[in-house]
Amino acid sequence: MLLAFDIGNSTIVAAVFDGDTQTAELTVSSTVQRTTDETWRIIQSFLFQNDIPIEKIDGVGISSVVPFLTSLFTTLFKERLSFEPLIISGALNLGIKIHYADPLSLGPDRICSAVAGFNKYGGPLIIIDFGTATTYGVIAENGDFLGGAISLGVNATAEALYRRTAQLPHIDLQLPASAICTDTISAMRAGTMFGAVDAVEGMVNRIRKELGVEAKVVATGGLSTLMSKQTSIIDVCEPSLVLEGVRLIFEQLRTT
Repeated sequence: MLLAFDIGNSTIVAAVFDGDTQTAELTVSSTVQRTTDETWRIIQSFLFQNDIPIEKIDGVGISSVVPFLTSLFTTLFKERLSFEPLIISGALNLGIKIHYADPLSLGPDRICSAVAGFNKYGGPLIIIDFGTATTYGVIAENGDFLGGAISLGVNATAEALYRRTAQLPHIDLQLPASAICTDTISAMRAGTMFGAVDAVEGMVNRIRKELGVEAKVVATGGLSTLMSKQTSIIDVCEPSLVLEGVRLIFEQLRTT
């Protein structure tokens, strides 16, 4: 069994794969500082609650955009399971070309979602990851990663309004009835949510125009389910695409 991790700036998502079937999933905060012992206890509890014996885990794959946590998890599994996890990066031989000036600078989450998205839907493809940042990955017809764009995430936008102003409150993400609002909270929701939707639609249209084709649009990440309901420009929602990419890359490299 494979234990896969998607370590982001806000959350850590873990999943267990038995072959190509995901059997369990756990989400915890990545902003809470934990020791290796505390982290190990969380993993043990997760496996125990899902009736997965620790000795059944024969591989660990990690996509991480948080260097400190990458080191922590690498050390953890070396000590506790006596093997080194696979750390996803642009340095790996993935069978695709990353059209970045420095392929090593491309986030492993974007690599994983590109591999998984292309494996499932082919190309050309636009993958939008709604996380702490909102990222756009553009996948060619042959599976190459052509590039993309990065913007502030939806939650981060709402948080910035709250933290950087004196009188605006903290809001949860809900869609108001209209864009013309008569109270502060609704107005903030309108600006955040409608602004995010319009940005997504504008970016997708811009990318499609540059590509010259109507590329399929796949949404992933923590807010993908919410955002996919707000616009018809998103064709399909795959919240766990990064974890699926970790599995595919792990299996690909294990058999080569």
